[in-house]
Parts: sequence; C-alpha cells; structure tokens
Amino acid sequence: MIGGRRPLRGRKLADRRVRVERPHSPYFRYTGPGQLVAKAAASGPTTPSGRLLARIRGHLFGRPLAMEEEVGERLPKKKALAIFSSDAISSSAYATEEILRVLVLASAGAILVSIEIAVAIALLLAVVAVSYRQICRAYPNGGGAYAVAKENIGGIASLVAAAALLIDYVMTVAVSTASAIAQTYSVIPSLYEIRIEIAVIAIALITIANLRGLRESGNIFAVPTYLFVGLALLMVGLGSVRIATGGAVDIAQPDAVPLGTEGIGLFLLLKAFASGSVALTGTEAIANGVPAFKPPESRNAANTLVAMAVLLAILFIGITVVADGFGILPTTEGGQTVVALVASAVFGASSPLFYAFQASTALILFLAANTSFNAFPRLAALLAEDGYMPRQFSFRGDRLAFSWGIVLLAAIAAALLAAFDGNTTALIPLYAVGVFVTFTLSQSGMIRHWARERGPGWAWRATINAIGGILTLVVLIVVATVKFVDGAYLVVILIPTLVAVMLFIQRQYARSARELAIRPDYVAGPPIREERVIVPVPGINRAVIQAVNVARSIADDVRAVYIFDQPDRVESVRADWERQVPGVSLVVIESPYRALAGPLIAYLDVLDHAWPTDRPEPITFVVIPEYVAKSWWERILYNQSARRLRTLLLGRPHTVVVNVPYRREDPEAFEQARPGAAAGRDTSG
Repeated sequence: MIGGRRPLRGRKLADRRVRVERPHSPYFRYTGPGQLVAKAAASGPTTPSGRLLARIRGHLFGRPLAMEEEVGERLPKKKALAIFSSDAISSSAYATEEILRVLVLASAGAILVSIEIAVAIALLLAVVAVSYRQICRAYPNGGGAYAVAKENIGGIASLVAAAALLIDYVMTVAVSTASAIAQTYSVIPSLYEIRIEIAVIAIALITIANLRGLRESGNIFAVPTYLFVGLALLMVGLGSVRIATGGAVDIAQPDAVPLGTEGIGLFLLLKAFASGSVALTGTEAIANGVPAFKPPESRNAANTLVAMAVLLAILFIGITVVADGFGILPTTEGGQTVVALVASAVFGASSPLFYAFQASTALILFLAANTSFNAFPRLAALLAEDGYMPRQFSFRGDRLAFSWGIVLLAAIAAALLAAFDGNTTALIPLYAVGVFVTFTLSQSGMIRHWARERGPGWAWRATINAIGGILTLVVLIVVATVKFVDGAYLVVILIPTLVAVMLFIQRQYARSARELAIRPDYVAGPPIREERVIVPVPGINRAVIQAVNVARSIADDVRAVYIFDQPDRVESVRADWERQVPGVSLVVIESPYRALAGPLIAYLDVLDHAWPTDRPEPITFVVIPEYVAKSWWERILYNQSARRLRTLLLGRPHTVVVNVPYRREDPEAFEQARPGAAAGRDTSG
C-alpha cells in the first residue's frame, strides 16, 4: 500500500497521534491488494499548454468518460433509429433518380417501368430485413457479416465480408454527402460551384459530433431524421391523393435529360434495378451496431430494423409513384434532383413546406454518413482485436468513441468526394457491389449457423436465410456485371487488395507474438548476462554529468564516448573530463566525415566482436543525455542528434536505450547527483 498510518509524537510525554497519509488519493483508488484504478486527474495534463489544449478539447468533444459510463452512452430505440437508419432511409432521396437516369436512355414508355422496379427492390429489402433481424438476435455482440462469416464460413470469407463492409461504409459517407450537396444547389444553384467545400465542412462537423460520443450524436441527428420522415410521408400522401383524383399533371422541365431511343431490353432493366438497389445500403448497419443499443440489445435492434425497413419501403415506392405521376425526369448536371422536383410539384416551388423538405433532405443526407461513423470504427475495432488491423483502431478515445476509425473514415471519404467531383451518379457503381457481397456472405453463414445450432424453428429460419442468400447472390452478379465498366471494377480490385493487406498485418502480429512468447514453465531468475554502459557525450556539462551518474547506477563498466570533428577541442575536453569525472573512462573518436551515429554504432559492433566467445554477449546500455528546454519552441533547437541516434539504436540486438533528461528548472539534480540517483529517468528499448 502507498502511504498508510504514521505515528506522531506530540510535545508532551504521553501525547500520541496518528497521521493517515494517502498520497495516491488524488490520482488512484485501491480496488484490492496491489491493484489501483486511475482517476481522471492521473490522465490530466501537467503543463500550461497541455491544460489549454484540454480545455479546448473539452469544449469541442466534452469531458472524458470512464468505461463504466458506457452503458449511459447506449441508445434507446428512437435515437438508434435516427442514427443507424438515417443511411437507409435517406437513400430514398436518390434511389428513384438513379433508376430514372437509366430508364431515360429508352423511350418515354420505359419510365413507366420505374414503379415495378421499385416494388421489386422493396420486396428484396423485405427479405434482407427479415434475414438481418435474425442476425441481430443470433449475434448480439455486433459485427454483422464479418462475425457471421468468421464463425460459420472461414477466415478468408470473413475478411472478404470485412473488406466489402469497409468499402461500403466509406461509400456511404461519400454518396450521402454528394447527394446532400445536390439537394442544396437544387434550391440555391450558386452553391454548385462550392459543393466540395460544403462537403468537407459537413464531414468535419459530423466527425466532431461523433468524437463527442454516441448519445450526443443521437441528440444532434434525431431532429432532422424525423423531420425528413414526417415531411416525406406528407409529400407522398398529398401526391398520391392528387394522382388518384386526377389532379397530377406533367411538369415542365427545360433542363431534363433528353429521352433516348434504346428499346426496353433485359440489360436496361437489369441496369436500372442495379442502380436502384442502392436503396438497400445501410440495412446491415443495425446488425453491426447491436452493442450500441440499450438492454435488451438484440430485441431493441431487431425491432428498430423492422421499423427502418417499413419506412424505407414506403418512402421509396411512394416517391417513385409520385415522380411517375407528375412525369418527372432527371435533369442535367447542376440541375434540380428528382426528389426536389417531386417536392416542388406537390408542395409548390415557393411553399415553405418545399424549403423545409429540402432542408431536412439535405440534413438527413449529410447526417446519413453518421451510420458509417458508428459502424466503420466498430468493425475496425473488431478487426484490430483479431489482429487484422493496427491495434490503435481498438482503442477508445476520451469519449468512449473509436477515434482512430472515425478520423480515418472522414479523411478517406473527403478525398473520395474530391476525386469524383461530388457526383452522386459517378459514385453509385462503387457502392452496390460491396453491399451485396456482405448480404450474400452473411446469409450463407446464417444457414450454417442454424444447421449447427438446430434450436426451435431452425429449419424455417435457415430457409429464410437461404432465400435471402440466393436472391442477394443473383443481384450481386447482376450489379457486378452491368456496372462493371462504370466503376464496379474498382471494388472488385479493392476487396482482394484489402484482404491481402489484412492478412499481411495479421502475419506480422502473429510473428511478433511468436517471438515474444515464453514457455509456460519459464520463471524469471537473476540476470545471466553481464552489463556495460556507453554514454555518448558532446563534451562535459550538467546534463552529461547526470547521465554519467545514472550510468553508474546501472553497471560498473561505464565508458563515455566523445565523437569529434574538431581536433583542437579534444585536449581541453579530455582534461576537463579527467578532472571532473574521475573513474569513468573517456573514449575519443575522430570523425573526419562529420558523422555521429555511424561511428558510435561501429564502435558498439567492435566491442561485440571483441567480447570472448565463451561468454554470453553482454547487454549494452546506451545512456543518452538530453537537455529539456522549458518552452516547446525551445525544444526544437535541442536534442535532434539524440533523437536520431535513439531511432537508429532501437532494435539493435542486446541493446537498451536509456534517455536521461536534464531540466534547467531543477538545478539541484546536478548538485546533489551521486551514484544511484536516477530521478527523472525515462527508459525505452
């Protein structure tokens, strides 16, 4: 225990008191013998600049949260619907337009088929939603297609699913943001010229919101999601009434895409179906994020998934029906979107409801990216825990968010938007392939899951997943075929590339684990190797003296090495050394080529070669003195050679690098230095 009871003697003979000392209490609390839990103060900044940055971070992201506060960050169903369903629901704003952009290549009669295609996609959505509802209950720890494929199909299949999901999440951010931009310049055409800048700012704001944590992002995103759903349902309802009563007329569109002359062939219908199938994107997000729900997690996630699927089907089919009833066609680049034209036809181009709907559509599309900002980091964390991604992705930030995944997703999505000039139609072909890869793998894995479990009702559950797997496989083949030359080939290349990278990372971690492993019967004993210490010195000063005293506390064999390129200084340095540091030998090495690290490492190699072969090689400690300046800008002027030397020495066999900082605000460290005093030592190696 740190501290404890200390008896005190008073001024009178029988005066006895006890002082209870708890020096750890501001920073730690005991939970058992030899077991401490760090408090917030233990992780707090200790410098003025650090405290300033902490205050700024607090205003941007909120106070740090402890792990036990995670349950309080869980989401109720209403907020979860806003966060995890915004991607799927918002796809109704551009899925109809993608169908029409394909059908417009044929005659006017082809446009009428859009409703049948939308109904077919909605039926596929129903099958997928029912299948993923079962995944929510079978895999309450999340992971979606990755977890299902890993357990039931195999490692490579799970990595294919993970790669497809990662691509899908990046494309969700890019496509949703690009479509949101289109909604803004549908109302304010002048914003078309700064669409990329708007997208980058929006992604940055969403990133900050997610770095603050799930509960706060739910508060931010709930309002626009439910506002869009309410206005969209009102628009579909009013438009359907006007169509049913004969009040719908074709609107004038001077900037409409001209009708083509192609026939309504099978290839055209399949291409339109493939384009409209982007409406299914985001369906898997709820299954991937089950742990983010409040208990009971599985049931709440499954119910939320059903609500999302019903809303999406109604909106998607409804918008398609209203667009067909008013004869709406897609416009040329920079023109109004189809959903904006539907809103203006139903509400009126100057109606407050039109502007409110467009604002809510743009907001939900901007915020639909939040689905990926929750799912991408969680999947990356699962992959990191399994060793397929760098371990940093499994670390939680101050607000219990997987900060590395959030920042990486934002950077890639912003770069992708800039590369494709913010064009939604150009991004769509990259979108659907990854989605249906994950659908197919997850359904196939669930068939094996039910066959192995054989619980009550396993046969009909396996049948549902089998039907879903067959349908999604057929759609995957269709999408990959008809969209291949339009950009789907990039995803076909990226998925195996990502799988290869993840396998490479896993092999590196496995190899390092084998190198670090010890036998179960191994018990650490006293050192069997001799030790020696080398202190590279630039001359003689207080920092050097402190480093030498630290070296003396490590081993008896201590040598200082002075590498010089100015011979006229050698004698004075040697004389000062013999007078002020007696008992420590000084080795001087002339470096005519003005190098520091190379001659020192060569000297260490020579010492190793000269060591008797009948004795184990010694452990060489390289003690590097460092002067720690008070201000951050002063530190730029010092220790550059020390940092370069430390970098070169790390990884050298049988070598330990010891950094000994000397701070000018503690001059007593020099005056009171003696063998065995190693205060402030920072060891690495």
